[in-house]
Amino acid sequence: MKMKIFRKALLILVLFFSVSLMGLFIYNRIMLKKDARLLEKHVGQMVEVDGHDMCVYFEGEGDHTIVFMSGWGEPSPIYDFKALYKELSDDYRIVVIEKFGYGFSDEAQGRRSFYTILRQDREALEKAGINGPFVLCPHSLSGLEAILWAQEYPDEVEAIVGLDMMVANANVQAKNKVLNDLVMDINSFAKNVGLLRLIDPDTTGTLTEEERKTVKALYCRDTANDTVRNERDVDNIKEVSIAIYSTPLPTVPTIQYITEEDEDDIWIVSAQKLADASQDGHVVKLDCGHYVHHYEYERIAKDMKDLIEGLE
Repeated sequence: MKMKIFRKALLILVLFFSVSLMGLFIYNRIMLKKDARLLEKHVGQMVEVDGHDMCVYFEGEGDHTIVFMSGWGEPSPIYDFKALYKELSDDYRIVVIEKFGYGFSDEAQGRRSFYTILRQDREALEKAGINGPFVLCPHSLSGLEAILWAQEYPDEVEAIVGLDMMVANANVQAKNKVLNDLVMDINSFAKNVGLLRLIDPDTTGTLTEEERKTVKALYCRDTANDTVRNERDVDNIKEVSIAIYSTPLPTVPTIQYITEEDEDDIWIVSAQKLADASQDGHVVKLDCGHYVHHYEYERIAKDMKDLIEGLE
């Protein structure tokens, strides 16, 4: 008797979740059409690079230009960094690059090396009329591009502020491939079913209602797309890691923020190597999650102002 009751309860539960997911899927398909109209009102300037449109957002004026570079798979870089750059735009020119596959930018087919991504980003800035030198502010994966940028074009980079930025270590990234693929598969499933619509994308509490709607629309459209997946190809990581360590590390001033979650010794040691190579480098451990600019944006903004004042 008890087993029959258990089976019936389990069946009811499965049916309930199946019907709920089906309803959410249908609702998501309806909302995607509304989202398309909402996303036509994009912010930022669209420039053409390699035959595709790339979005570059900028605001503020000043003698220094800060370029924000998003972490891997972030669907809405412009709004992702908003809490931090709003603390800085009264004193400096701030810029957010939305790479292909991110935010309002188009997707791009095929594998793109970090050299290609760097070329495209520099071209986008040039076409938007934004000139260096730059204070690069990369989050996570974009740290690799920032280091490469400072090595290849040292006159264009006057400082690097790493927001828990990724280190150049091919072996570590290769080991993480299965986990990264699993995360992307889960995110893709959540997007296609409509589960992402249940998540509040505003973790900082700094977005307007209209901006929250836009970010959610971008999450439901852009999450785990093929362009983003290809960016973190293992061969890409190996190639840029070898390139970075075959050349002296950048000597520009740097602040390397890492989090209490960074338990990997290689990650911590590599951040310290960047600081040690710098003319004026510091590693700062923060008691928060990987998106340090969501949790500690006021503290980071103050540190960045002190750093930039030192450049003068």
